[in-house]
Amino acid sequence: MDLARSQEELQKLLNSNKIKGSSLGFVPTMGALHKGHLSLCHVASRHAERVCASIFINPRQFGPGEDLATYPQDTQADLAKLEGAGVDLCYLPIPEDIYPLGYSTTVDVGPVARPLDGSSRPSFFSGIATVVTKLFNRVRPDVAVFGEKDYQQLLVIRRLVADLDLGVKIVGAPIVREEDGLAMSSRNRYLTPPERRIAGELNQIMAKTCQRIEGGVPAPAALAQGREDLEAAGLRPVDYFELRSSVDLSPMPERELRRTEMEEARLFAAVMLGRTRLIDNMPVV
Repeated sequence: MDLARSQEELQKLLNSNKIKGSSLGFVPTMGALHKGHLSLCHVASRHAERVCASIFINPRQFGPGEDLATYPQDTQADLAKLEGAGVDLCYLPIPEDIYPLGYSTTVDVGPVARPLDGSSRPSFFSGIATVVTKLFNRVRPDVAVFGEKDYQQLLVIRRLVADLDLGVKIVGAPIVREEDGLAMSSRNRYLTPPERRIAGELNQIMAKTCQRIEGGVPAPAALAQGREDLEAAGLRPVDYFELRSSVDLSPMPERELRRTEMEEARLFAAVMLGRTRLIDNMPVV
C-alpha cells in the first residue's frame, strides 16, 4: 500500500502507473478503524479496480466541548488494517494541508443537514461537506463509499454531489454490528465495561419500536414508549428518537402509518451513555 502525506505526494501517486487509468474507489475515514470501516473498503473494491482511503481527523466537524482533543488515534494500526483490507493508497494529510493559512470557505448543503445531528451539532455537517468536497477534488474518485450507520451523513453527501456536479458515484454500505446489535463505532472504545453491557439495548429497543409501528401502533405512541424504554435502560439523556423519511429526512406523519409510508420510514436515535454518544438507525420494515 502506498502512503501520501501531502497533496503533492497524493497527486504523484494518483498519476503513477499503478493507479492511473484504473477506476478508483474512495473511503474517507477519521481513523480508529474497526470492522465497519474495513467493510467499506471491501465494498469499494467491488465497485472499482483500485481503492484509496484517507485518514484525517477533521477539526471543522467538531463543536465546542466535543472530543476533538481526545478522539482515538492509532495510525500505525490503522495503516496495517487498510493494507490487510487490500487498499492500494492511503492519504494521510495534516490539518494545515487541508486548511492552509487563510482558508475560509465552508459548504452548507441545506435542509437535509438541519434535523437530527444537525440540530444539536450545528457545525457538524458543514464541516463534513467542506472536507469531503476538498477530498473529492484531490482524490478524484469514481466511487466513494459511506456507511449507513451515519445515515444522515450519507444523504448529506449525496445532496452535495448532486448539487455541485462532483461526478462521484456514492454507495451506501450496510451497518456492521457487534453480536448484541450495537453498531460498530470508533467511539465505542470510550464505553466502560458496565456501559458496554447496556449499549446493545439501544438496537433492541429500536427494533421493538419498529415492530410496534409495523404492527399498527400509531407512531407517536410507539416513539413515546421507545423513549421510556431507553431511559429505563440507562440510555439517557435521549438527544433524539425520531421517525423520518429515508429519502430526505422529512418527518413522517404522526399517526398510524400506511404500508407505503412504513416502507419509506426510518427510525433514528441518539443517546448518551456515560460520556459516550451513541447513534443508530434502521428501517421500519
